[in-house]
Amino acid sequence: MNDRELLELAAAMRSRAYAPYSRFAVGAALLTEDGRVFTGCNVENAAYGSSICAERCALLKAVSEGVRGGFAALAIVGSGADYCWPCGACRQMLYEFAPDLRLLVANGRGESVSCSLRELLPHGFGAQAME
Repeated sequence: MNDRELLELAAAMRSRAYAPYSRFAVGAALLTEDGRVFTGCNVENAAYGSSICAERCALLKAVSEGVRGGFAALAIVGSGADYCWPCGACRQMLYEFAPDLRLLVANGRGESVSCSLRELLPHGFGAQAME
C-alpha cells in the first residue's frame, strides 16, 4: 500500500467519526509491515476526557486483534485547514508500540507531510524507563 492509498483510507474514516461537540472529524489508518491496515476515527463523549482520538482508535483495534508491533506507518487526516498532528496522549500510546513509526499527516485540503514519531516525541517515555 502506498502513502496516497493509506491517506485515502484515513480520509474515508472521517465519515464515521462521532464528533457532535467539536465538529472536527478525524480519520486514521495504521499500516503494519505485513500489509494489514487498521482504521479508526475519533469518538467524542459529553465527558470530554472519555473521548478517543482516531489514532488511538486504530492502534487499539490492532492491539485487540493481537498485533503489538511491526507497525510501519500511520496516516491521519483531519477536516481543518491545518495539519492534524497527534495529541500528546496519542503520541505516548503510539510510542509504546512503535517508537520508530512513520507518520503521514494531512489537512482538509488534501495536503500532507511526513515525519517520524521520534521527531514529535524525541524523549519518549517507554518500557526502557521502567527497567
